[in-house]
Parts: sequence; structure tokens; C-alpha cells
Amino acid sequence: MPATQSLRHLLPDLPAGAVTRFAPSPTGFLHLGHAHSALFAAALAEAAGGRFLLRLEDIDATRCRPEFAAAIAADLAWLGLCWDGPVRVQSAHLPDYRAALDRLAARGLLYPCFCTRAAIQREIAAAGHAPHGPDGPLYPGTCRRLTPAARAARLAAGEPYALRLDMAAALAAAPSDLSFHELGQGRLRCDPGQFGDAVLARKDTPASYHLCVTHDDALQGITLVTRGEDLKPATHLHRLLQALLGWPEPAYAHHPLLLGADGKRLAKRDGARPLRQAGPTPQAVRALAGW
Repeated sequence: MPATQSLRHLLPDLPAGAVTRFAPSPTGFLHLGHAHSALFAAALAEAAGGRFLLRLEDIDATRCRPEFAAAIAADLAWLGLCWDGPVRVQSAHLPDYRAALDRLAARGLLYPCFCTRAAIQREIAAAGHAPHGPDGPLYPGTCRRLTPAARAARLAAGEPYALRLDMAAALAAAPSDLSFHELGQGRLRCDPGQFGDAVLARKDTPASYHLCVTHDDALQGITLVTRGEDLKPATHLHRLLQALLGWPEPAYAHHPLLLGADGKRLAKRDGARPLRQAGPTPQAVRALAGW
């Protein structure tokens, strides 16, 4: 079914003047899945008489490249998309995310985790089983149980660490009736606890996707978050962060993923064809992307 037809059932629920955004990571060239998502956000903004913004989520310095960032803007323009205002580039605003982390830490909602990924896997394997969340097995809470003295000693020794959200403390500090509004579905109850003690910063990534996206959506006045349905579970954690940090709640619209000929979602890591190689003209590419 063309996306323009599947979009119709969302229109009666669309907030007037909705502000949407397309927020890719410049870790490769855009493909048809990206085009579908960008066109989805732009179409809803246009239908609502609102605004469509572009953001580059380039916090991961090990994978993001300037040439991909430049190509994103060029490909969207080639596709016929225009965005409102300047492009927000996350790597230019690291102090903003640090300030948000400091606010959580000041309330005792974060703790340093010194465990390596290998150590976590060994502990989970030794336990025989572990609860699973949307991102895989949940962290067993090893460093949450460190004494203040042990924690201070390891920090003083310069051990590398990640910052984790103390989920039990966070849930105690947040409203118990968290929910979100999904266009076409109404209000859905949140279960942030399914993420366990989520990582909000690492030594090589100064702030996580979860923190940065909620921060920037609030800062940029996003009133309708549009993204693929694979990210719908993340909304539970994002609503918790919004509640803890006093950020406004947007509405959400998660669209079905565009699949390849093999029935799998299109992804850069699986070699999805760059956007301009997918069709001879922008109009042909829009059609292949469901528009």
C-alpha cells in the first residue's frame, strides 16, 4: 500500500501545527528506508501546517563522517525535501548533554559502571539466565551494588566507566502512570523498567541516543516524533527521561519499516543501496520509497 494511503488514518489525530524532524546518523549514505522516513515526517508536517526539521545525530565519533553529513543534506535536497531553520548537529552541543546528565546525577539517578561488555556477558552466562529487554539481556546491576568508597576509589584510579540510569530510583522519582500518545492508537501505557539500568553515556560516546534524542526534541520544540516502528519500544524510556528532566511530551507516529527483496529491513550495515543508486530520478526514488 502506498504510504500516502496508509497515512490517511493518522490525519484525524494529527496535532495542528505539528513540528516533526528527520534525524539520521551520518554513518553512511541514505537509502530508501531513510527516504521513506524523511518523506513520512515531512508529509505529516505539511498536512498539519507545521514545520519539518533536520538534525544530524553524530555523537558516535568513531563511525560518523563529515562526508556522509554533507551527502545527507544533498540527497534530501535532490529528493525535493526542504527543512525549516538550521540543521542541529549534535556533536556541536556536547555541553548541553553533559548538563542534562549532571541534573540526573545530582538527584542520585546515575551511577558509574566500570564493567566491560565481556565482563557483563560472563556474569550473565554464569547466572544461567537473565531478563531480556528491547536491547538484549539486562545489565545485572554489578556496579550499582558498589559501596561509595569502592566507587570513589575506582574513579580516583582513572578507570574508564559508563554512566547508567538507576532504573529503580528513576521509577520511584517519576509518575507511576507514564504513557504516550501514538497517532491512530491513543494513549499507550509505558513500561520503562524493561530497559533495566540503561547506559546514558560511555567513555567513547559522551551521551547516548536515548538522552540526546529526548533532549533535542524538547529543545527544538518537536511536537510529533516520527520514526520507524523498530524504535517504538524506546519511547517507554524516552518518556521516563522527559518526566525526570521536566521536558514536554510530544505525540508519536511510528511508521512501518521499508523492507528489501529478502523481507528484511533496509540497513546501512547490511549494504542497503545508496539513495541515488536506487532509481534514475528523484521521482522514481520517491515512488520506490512508497511515495
